[in-house]
Amino acid sequence: MVRFLKRGYSLDRLVRGRGMSESSGSREESQTFESGPLDDDKMLFRSQGSSATGQPPEQAPKSRFSKDAGVKEQPSDMELMKERFAKLLLGEDMSGGGIGVSSALALSNAITNLAASVFGEQWRLEPMSAERKARWRREINWLLSVTDHIVEFVPSQQISKDGTSMEIMVTQQRKDLLMNIPALRKLDAMLIEYLDNFKDQNEFWYVSRDADESEKGNARRTDDKWWLPTVRVPPDGLSDVSRKWLQYQKELVNQVLKAAMAINANVLMEMEIPESYIESLPKNGRASLGDSLYRNITDDDFDPEEFLSSVDLSTEHKILDLKNRIEASVIIWKRKMHNKDGKSAWGSAVSMEKREQFEERAETILLILKHRFPGIPQSDLDINKIQYNKDIGHSILESYSRVIESLAFTVMSRIEDVLYADSVSQDATGGSSRRRLSLTDSEPIKPLDPKEEIEKLNKIEANNLMTLQDFMGWQMDQNTETKKEKGNSEDEGKWMRKLPNLVTNKKFLEKIENLGGLRSPTARH
Repeated sequence: MVRFLKRGYSLDRLVRGRGMSESSGSREESQTFESGPLDDDKMLFRSQGSSATGQPPEQAPKSRFSKDAGVKEQPSDMELMKERFAKLLLGEDMSGGGIGVSSALALSNAITNLAASVFGEQWRLEPMSAERKARWRREINWLLSVTDHIVEFVPSQQISKDGTSMEIMVTQQRKDLLMNIPALRKLDAMLIEYLDNFKDQNEFWYVSRDADESEKGNARRTDDKWWLPTVRVPPDGLSDVSRKWLQYQKELVNQVLKAAMAINANVLMEMEIPESYIESLPKNGRASLGDSLYRNITDDDFDPEEFLSSVDLSTEHKILDLKNRIEASVIIWKRKMHNKDGKSAWGSAVSMEKREQFEERAETILLILKHRFPGIPQSDLDINKIQYNKDIGHSILESYSRVIESLAFTVMSRIEDVLYADSVSQDATGGSSRRRLSLTDSEPIKPLDPKEEIEKLNKIEANNLMTLQDFMGWQMDQNTETKKEKGNSEDEGKWMRKLPNLVTNKKFLEKIENLGGLRSPTARH
C-alpha cells in the first residue's frame, strides 16, 4: 500500500508494483477483472440436497470469482459496480471478518488502483484506446459519486405563498468538494485530450526495448526505466513546426501538473498529522536533521541554493530521505513553538524567533525540492496522513489529484523523451546526459496556488484541441502575416495568442474564483 501512496512514481511504476502490495483477496479480484467473461454452460452450483438425475439445477446468482467461470459473457456495468462497492464496504477485507481498512483509505486505494490499471502502461505519446477511456470515465464516475452525498447545511431564502421571505437551512455539497471536484474533472479531461492530439504525428516513432542496439540509435535510454521503448526521430531531428508544437504541448501539460500539485498540496495540508507519526519523531530538530544539515540550516549566512548544492541529490532515495528529515524537523519546531508552558519534553533553550527562522528556511528548501524534483515519491508525513485520514472527502480529493498529477508527469516525461532524442540527433555530443524533469527553468520558485495555476491554464487551455496538422496549417498562415508585418516586435509571442478559442468555459472560471481562500501549499510541510 505504501507504494501506491507515493506521488512521484509514474503510473507505469505504480502498476508494476501493484501485485506486491495487495492482499491475496485483492489480487484475486484484480486477476478476475482482467480475466475473460463467463461460460454459463460450465457454471456449477453446490446445494445441500442432490438434484434429480437429468434435471438441471435451479438458477443461482453467478459469481465472477467462481473457479469454473467461463469466457463467453462479459459482466454488465451493474455487476462491476456492485463488486466495486462491495469491496469498498468490506474495507478490502474479502473474508468479511471486519479487519478491513477505513472507508476513506479504501476509496483512496480504489482510485489509485484504477488509475494504475488504466494509465499504468502509457509508455508512448499516443491516444488512449476507446476501451480504456470508457472504463476510466465509467469507473471514476462511480467512485466520485460518493462526493455527491457529502453535504453541509447552508442558509437559503424561501418565499412562502403569501410572498413573505424566510431564511431556511438547505443541504449543499461540501464547499471544498464543490470547488475542487469540477476543477479536477476538467484537468482529467484535458490530459486525455492532449494525448489525443498525438494521433496524427509521424515525425517520431518508438523502438521496442528488445530491439538491436543499431535500431535504437544514439537516443537509447540511460536511466533506470529500462522497460520503456526508445524514441527515434529522423536523422536531422524534428522539423521546426513539430518542435514548437511539442514545446507547446509540454507547456499545457506542465500547467495541468502544477494545478494538480497545488490542489493536492492544499488537501494534504488540511489533513491532520497522525499521533503515531508525532510519537515517532525525535525530540529535537538536530536529531532529525543530523549535525551537518542542522549546522547548514542554522548558519547565519544561510542560502538555500548553496545548501542544496552541498548535499547529495544524485538518487531518488537520497532526495526523499532529505525531504523526510526536513519535514520532521519542521513539525518538531512547530510543536515547540506551540508549547509555551515550558513543561513539555519538547522544550529547549532555542529561542522562539530562532525556531521560526529555522522553520522558514526548512520550508524554503522543501519548496525548492518540490519544484526541482516533481517526480519524487511522497514523504513519510504524506503517507501517514493518507493512511490514517478519516475524512472521505479529503481522501477522494487527495487520491484523484494525485493520479492526475502522476499522469501529467508521465506525459511530460514522454514529451521530454522525444525532445531529448531530437537534441541528440541535432548535436550528438550535447545529449550525453539527461537532467531530471523540473517544473520550470526560468520562472521564480514560489508556492503553487490552485486559483492562480488554473487561471493560467484556462488562458491557454482554449487551444488544447489543436493537433499537429492544425498547428502546421496555422503556422503557415502566421508566417505569411509575419512577412507583411516586418519590424513589429510584438509578433514574437503571437503564435500563442492567435490560436482559436475552442474550449473556453466561463462557468468553470467562475467556480475557480472561489478557490482564493485556500492556503498555499507551503503550510503542508
